[in-house]
Amino acid sequence: MLIVQTPAAMKDYVGKQLGTSDWLTVDQERINKFADATSDHQWIHVDVERAKKEMPGGKTIAHGFLTLSLLVVLMDSVYKIEKTSRGINYGSNKVRFTSMVPSGSRIRLHQTLKALEEVEGGVRMIFDCTVELEGSTRPALVSETIIMAFD
Repeated sequence: MLIVQTPAAMKDYVGKQLGTSDWLTVDQERINKFADATSDHQWIHVDVERAKKEMPGGKTIAHGFLTLSLLVVLMDSVYKIEKTSRGINYGSNKVRFTSMVPSGSRIRLHQTLKALEEVEGGVRMIFDCTVELEGSTRPALVSETIIMAFD
């Protein structure tokens, strides 16, 4: 894990791969909770019995936006800024859901700091993020994600 003292110290890592996160299991309970939180109860996500019969691989799949939202927890094991008052998810320039994430799968993040801009009281960082799906040659997600960190 990369540990820096301040948001400004991240400038030394522009253009560099920061690392790879720990593995995270995307289980049916997490998928169901996301469905409840977003009111997206499409059967491909929540109907385990129907998925056994009709889905490739016989499993439900995670919502693409669930996978995207997990970037936050995955980033926690890639880098840490010790002296920061707050971090804000600022958005994404590009997001592609390139492979289904079946229930019970494990994913992990490969993260590179693409760019950094100083802003009043902190920095705006643009990351290239690739979410690896264990056992697959295709990533589950690729994105260019923006995070702000403040002193």
